[in-house]
Amino acid sequence: MEGPLGENPVAQAIAQALVDGFDKHYRIFRETSRRAKEFFEAAEWQAQLNAVRDRVQFYDDRVDETVRRLHQEFDADAVDNATWQQVKLQFIGMLINHRQPELAETFFNSVTTRILHRSYFNNDYLFARPAISTEFIESFPPVYSSYYPQQTGLRATLRRIVEDFDWQRPFEDLDRDVDYILRGTLAHIGAWPKMEVNCQIQVLYSAFYRNKTAYIIGKAINGYQEYPFSLAVRHNAAGRLYIDTILLEPWRISVLFSLSRAYFMVDMEVPSGYVQFLRSIMPNKPRSELYTMLGLGKQGKTMFFRDLVAHLRHSNDRFIIAPGIRGLVMLVFTLPSYPYVFKIIKDVFGSSKNMDRATVKRKYLLVKHVDRVGRMADTLEFSYAALPLSRFHPDLLQELSTLAPSSFEIEGDKVVIKHFYIERRMTPLNIHLEQARDEEVDSAVREYGNAIRELAMANIFPGDMLWKNFGVTRYGRVVFYDYDEIEHMTDMNFRKIPPAPYEEMELSGEPWYSAGPMDVFPEEFATFLLGSTRVRKAFLKHHRDLLQPAFWQQAQQRLRDGYIEDFFPYPEELRFCNQFPLANPAG
Repeated sequence: MEGPLGENPVAQAIAQALVDGFDKHYRIFRETSRRAKEFFEAAEWQAQLNAVRDRVQFYDDRVDETVRRLHQEFDADAVDNATWQQVKLQFIGMLINHRQPELAETFFNSVTTRILHRSYFNNDYLFARPAISTEFIESFPPVYSSYYPQQTGLRATLRRIVEDFDWQRPFEDLDRDVDYILRGTLAHIGAWPKMEVNCQIQVLYSAFYRNKTAYIIGKAINGYQEYPFSLAVRHNAAGRLYIDTILLEPWRISVLFSLSRAYFMVDMEVPSGYVQFLRSIMPNKPRSELYTMLGLGKQGKTMFFRDLVAHLRHSNDRFIIAPGIRGLVMLVFTLPSYPYVFKIIKDVFGSSKNMDRATVKRKYLLVKHVDRVGRMADTLEFSYAALPLSRFHPDLLQELSTLAPSSFEIEGDKVVIKHFYIERRMTPLNIHLEQARDEEVDSAVREYGNAIRELAMANIFPGDMLWKNFGVTRYGRVVFYDYDEIEHMTDMNFRKIPPAPYEEMELSGEPWYSAGPMDVFPEEFATFLLGSTRVRKAFLKHHRDLLQPAFWQQAQQRLRDGYIEDFFPYPEELRFCNQFPLANPAG
């Protein structure tokens, strides 16, 4: 029933319920992100890891809560089409002065798609594109602070920038660290440019917290030149703070935001302002990835899919089966002009895979809950996505029909995929090794072993460690991306192969020892990993200890003792302790 001005009170009440549901979500999200500063100050590393893990579930909890409210209070299934259209219009009006309108629109979509049939997904009831601009949204505290080194001097300005974060823990020697910043910057740029009258340094108001490090991110603006930077702040053994390094190259700052790492904890009133600032120093980093790395994964998915739809409009290649060795659990396809792969769980797994669909989905969800330490590719999970039928190669459609018929259907000119994952495309490590020169093989195998070590220290056992399950990034880093057999390190039982009762049994090729489902015999790794002479030579040179239980058992013990390892998203040689003398420089 409409009011005197054509307003629908039911639509208005539903729209208000949707705004309330989102506001509750973001309030809890922000309170959790704000606590990262307290965890950092108190060196409560496990609490910080737990907060990052728990925060992943917040969004779905609030969506479920709001869906239940709409069913209980408004009998949502019975709401007619005209009312839903009014709900959207009322909702838009409520976002005019909102600080997170783009996130609220995504929340609206998440709730309504739980209620409406998917035939409505691309029509006027949802936000297929943004309705509210995110430009120039005012924020308190501001998105960034501005400093003017002409007024107080560069050294004093840098010191004030760090002090303004007001960490309740003293620095070991902040004057020394400021000196290191200046020396490191000078070594990078070669000579100090003339400081213009309008020179300023802009710094994002909140630090970015992850693992044991707080990152200060900003840029210096001197006339027409901009110089991005990031400072890494850590604890020393005595519990005092120190600046570990300054990153000055945009691509190195971009690596901080790699999807192969844990999400940041950042206190943001206006997240779009943070994304806009970060894009100004990393213009090649997709907004979808920035939102995701800020802990706003659902917005990242929304931005990604909008980018994909736009790309499809401006390209004409077709989705094809991904090159490489076919997996036993996942059907993988790609669009050659787009740097991602699409992974669908098969209906029937290979005979050696003793698991079901629910187990696979649980393993992929686990990846979002752990610290990926730069060694596991993050995934975007989608349901009921419609893609143009004309863009699917016939061979791929045949593969889908044969291996995953329950996971897709064709509706008119669309292929509707019911459930799939998307990951950044990388060169499979097995293909890289086949094509590599000897020195490249040595480097890649060293990286592969380092990836396994770091995953182990982060309490992840890859399970299936075949070369084909790892990829090589554009920066030469080896990253794991096949998750159907991952387990927590602390759940495994690493054993040494017992001696054979008699020699003939050892030569039979059949195991003479029993093995439980969580038993692992590292000596067996050589059998399936080291068939190539070049690979074997490199592996034994760098990682011989991975073939013995001792390494794995020691890693387990450190985890059980509660030790949190240090993981650096930048090279050791960039750390100030490796660049400069430890003594405080004179002057």
